[in-house]
Amino acid sequence: MTPNLQVLWRFARPHTVYGTSASLLGLYLLAGFVAAEPTALLAALPQLGVAWAACLAANVYIVGLNQLTDIEIDRINKPHLPLAAGSLSWRQGVGIVAACGVASILLALTGIPYLLLTVLLSNGIGTAYSLPPLRLKRFPLAASACIYCVRGLIVNLGLYSHFQQLMQGEVELSAPIVFLTGFMSIFGLVIALFKDIPDMEGDRRFAIATFSLRFGQERISKFCIGILAACYLAFIALGSYFLLTGQGAWMLLGHGLGLGILLGYGVRLDLGCRDAIVAYYQLIWKLFYLEYLLYPWAFFPFS
Repeated sequence: MTPNLQVLWRFARPHTVYGTSASLLGLYLLAGFVAAEPTALLAALPQLGVAWAACLAANVYIVGLNQLTDIEIDRINKPHLPLAAGSLSWRQGVGIVAACGVASILLALTGIPYLLLTVLLSNGIGTAYSLPPLRLKRFPLAASACIYCVRGLIVNLGLYSHFQQLMQGEVELSAPIVFLTGFMSIFGLVIALFKDIPDMEGDRRFAIATFSLRFGQERISKFCIGILAACYLAFIALGSYFLLTGQGAWMLLGHGLGLGILLGYGVRLDLGCRDAIVAYYQLIWKLFYLEYLLYPWAFFPFS
């Protein structure tokens, strides 16, 4: 049985592929705009392609490894996934995961050390998250910390340093990347917590402890929406402070839009409907993409 492209695409978990791609593009643009040299962006385009390929391979390695270790759980929580549905064999899954893990490291080796460090740390944490003997996903605090660290700290600081080193020859973690890293770290935490809400049945049956099982889906959903709304309000306040500049207006409008979407759909969220919870979780991912595509333009220096 040879898997078709649709099966492979589902195995790659498209929402995570979009998230990785958006973060790469956003950090590349931010590094270029902070450098204030348009030629630097063009010169670094080939390296953007290498970094994108390396990070996508790492992404598939991490999500694929998680599926390999969660087949029985996924037959309850996510029966549409290829391994759980039987449209991809165990051997094929192992082959894809192994190939992507090796490819991510080999591709990262062609860049500067920041890219390699980002890939190695991400792969290492992803392995510890899924595989015994650690299998950190069994412990709610450790599981949340894994996603928080990778999506929040490692990706943002590692890739921004990689692109800034390419464009400027040195690394300086200035206010723009510090603000973004703080915000996206909260996004990573929200994703880590919210993803377990629609999966409570399978997690309960296989003794996977989650905050949703411990505190209930209503408390966790309100907590996630609340802390994310607080971050949006902080960035709106920052935009208001710089309102007389183009950057301030962009921050104000962009984050006002994000906050409106978050709360507008959040107040109507039906926690009794699994499909509604999954749809809202995907909406949080869309806001995640949007942040990376909006935020760098607040530092666009060429007008």
